[in-house]
Amino acid sequence: MEHISEAAAAKIAEICDRYANEKTPLMMILSDIQNEYGYIPLDVQQIVSEKTGISVAEIYGVVTFYSFFSLEPKGKYVIGCCLGTACYVKGAQQIIDKFSELIGIGPGETSEDGLFTIDALRCIGACGIAPAVTINGKVYPKLTVDMVEPIVDEYRALGGAN
Repeated sequence: MEHISEAAAAKIAEICDRYANEKTPLMMILSDIQNEYGYIPLDVQQIVSEKTGISVAEIYGVVTFYSFFSLEPKGKYVIGCCLGTACYVKGAQQIIDKFSELIGIGPGETSEDGLFTIDALRCIGACGIAPAVTINGKVYPKLTVDMVEPIVDEYRALGGAN
């Protein structure tokens, strides 16, 4: 999205217009853009700023504060590894390390093939099933290190398929 097409700029403007009557529209606008494109780079933030009158600095602050927004494209499969207290004490660090080893990237990175992103999360609210991992919203409860490789293999086999 480095150079935004006219169609993409029009879609972003349409998203902004959707919330024109809202008192505080920014989170809704950014959420819709994130869902549509998978990330919110600076040039998109500039369009949102022009449409809403909200400064780019404020928009950037929101995008970088909330972990569900991203400045960079994410992989097709986003692996969210919970490192909250309950998960951590039950071995979450070893699990995220195993994902990193198998995929060849660290937390916050996306694989070169665009298939995987690994995110280290602070808490996903699944303490009763710790350690837990989410992949595109699907929760994997009570994971062990031995369970990681079959999960990665499953998503590799799916590859670019939907």
